[in-house]
Amino acid sequence: MNKNKLLSTSGLIIALALLLGINLVSGLFVKNVKLDLTENRLYTLSKGTENILSDLQEPLTLRLYFSEKHFTGLPGVLNYGNRVKDLLEEYVALSKGKLTLAVADPEPFSETEDEAVEYGLQGVPVDATGNQAYFGLVGINAAEKREVIPFLQPDKEESLEYDVTRMVYSLANPKRKVVGLISSLPMSGMAANPFMSPGGAQQWMILKQLEQSFEVKSLSLDVMEIPDDVDVLMVVHPKELSDRTLLGIDQYVLGGGRLIAFVDPFSEADQPMTNPSNPMAAMQASRNSSMKKLFDAWGVELAEGKIAADKPNAQQVQVQMGGRIRALDYVAWLSFGKEELNSSDFVTRDLEKVSLATAGYFTKKTDTTTEIVPLIETSNRAMPVESMQFQFGANPEQLLRKYTPGDQKLNLALRLSGKVKTAFPDGITVEKAANTADETEATEDKTEKKAETETIAAAIKASSESINVILVADTDMLEDKHWVRVQNFFGNRIALPHSNNDVFLLNAIENLSGSNDLISLRSRTKAERSFTRVLELKQEAEKRFQDKERALQTKLEETERKLAELQQQKGGTGTSILTAEQEQEIEGFRSEQVQTRKELRNVQHELVKSIESLGTVLKAINIALMPLLVIVFAIVYGVMRKRQLASAYQ
Repeated sequence: MNKNKLLSTSGLIIALALLLGINLVSGLFVKNVKLDLTENRLYTLSKGTENILSDLQEPLTLRLYFSEKHFTGLPGVLNYGNRVKDLLEEYVALSKGKLTLAVADPEPFSETEDEAVEYGLQGVPVDATGNQAYFGLVGINAAEKREVIPFLQPDKEESLEYDVTRMVYSLANPKRKVVGLISSLPMSGMAANPFMSPGGAQQWMILKQLEQSFEVKSLSLDVMEIPDDVDVLMVVHPKELSDRTLLGIDQYVLGGGRLIAFVDPFSEADQPMTNPSNPMAAMQASRNSSMKKLFDAWGVELAEGKIAADKPNAQQVQVQMGGRIRALDYVAWLSFGKEELNSSDFVTRDLEKVSLATAGYFTKKTDTTTEIVPLIETSNRAMPVESMQFQFGANPEQLLRKYTPGDQKLNLALRLSGKVKTAFPDGITVEKAANTADETEATEDKTEKKAETETIAAAIKASSESINVILVADTDMLEDKHWVRVQNFFGNRIALPHSNNDVFLLNAIENLSGSNDLISLRSRTKAERSFTRVLELKQEAEKRFQDKERALQTKLEETERKLAELQQQKGGTGTSILTAEQEQEIEGFRSEQVQTRKELRNVQHELVKSIESLGTVLKAINIALMPLLVIVFAIVYGVMRKRQLASAYQ
């Protein structure tokens, strides 16, 4: 008995020693071993990051400034800081010695804090004494070029890998690609004027995102020749471009230049200047854009005056109906998930959601030899609607009521390739520029003279290689309200995307410029997980709600028509005389109205119950499933162990 006790005590001591030893060894040698079980593998470095780190040729330094002591009262920030350090250590491990990490805690009034301030890091007050805390990252290459993330936002953790990898890539490749921008929309912001909002307009966030990765060069709407240093040309809302500019774009593409163009049959972002003395002029102004001459040469057409409506992918909007706020499917504002995005193209294969508004669609010309690859398509139940319906303000309820499902998909964005010929085989005719002396003479004579013209020939008649062009039939997807919520953080505008529109653009330009390493990790940064079953329940109940409400509204209109007829029948007597049958009809309708309202309330109650029931099931699974699995495993293990012991004693 004593011997058994001794063996038992010795066994416990040995087990305790083994446990401590295993923990010590694992802490020293396998602390970076992790198992990522998330669906989108959010905590595993992307292949693009690994490629960029393995291609580093010169040493880089990352300096993390983290006021750990000051963030002890903010456990969320403190824990996030530890995760950032772990991630940066993985970068160092994969860089084959090319990357060095230095972590500093900038104490108040220290030289380290002076460094943080000099680098431009964002300090935030953490106590009543005015002390500043820092949580930023600085990257430095061998040529002392710097890249800075002023403050690492905990609520932007999903984009952390992209931000860090973009910093490393920029430092390793200091010469950034040049994007030439031709736009008739105020993407760069607009100064205040008496006919617009008093504060003017700020720079679009999507342009700000673009400027973080590329050098953006704004070009004139009347540019004749695209500069040689432009790696990718971006054209946004080419509204009534001159032949001079179209020829410049034509020659750029034929010469091997890469193009992404956003056209639109009705651009909501195009807000014509309003003159109070003639408000109708702005409402009637054209808001469409195209490059028809180029499209014809490339074998593609933008459906003229047509908007793509698609109920299966419609966004829900809040509208006021009957004195209350209702959620309706706005069939002209669309959000597309993986099913409608091309999963085999670099630009769209990893995107979760892209949102468009009053978008047009492309069709392929019958006699074309170019290859068209769809990037974004509607469902096969989409319906074209006239763009004129939106000229004086859209009515979501009316659009939904008139919606008739089609039988084919509509192509909203595409990639175009193949050899093409110039759109201007005979050149273009332009007004000949007058010299200074001619202008002076014309001013003195005050006589009308017929303008002299000249013909400019297309230098390149056909492309020698396949062109590479991406076309999108929407410009509104670039505007802030359709993809991002903007918050102010201590004077800085912070983008909180709810859609991948910015990623679509950045992927497209990255791909057109010839580099795909950043795409795989950028595309996964903003995965929004929606409650699809809850949305299905809501849509089902709302459909029933709309059908009943529509029937009630029809009945109400019919009754009002009959009452109007009765008023006409009574003439000028000044009194209304209704028969017993008419009174009974009205009373019957009122009873039916009350009953229908009860049914509508029942539909809403059923919706709430369905969602609550679904929530209860999800809670039960999340709370009880893991303990249940542990219990089942313990029982199975116990039974198997008992059988093994029984077999050993036999």
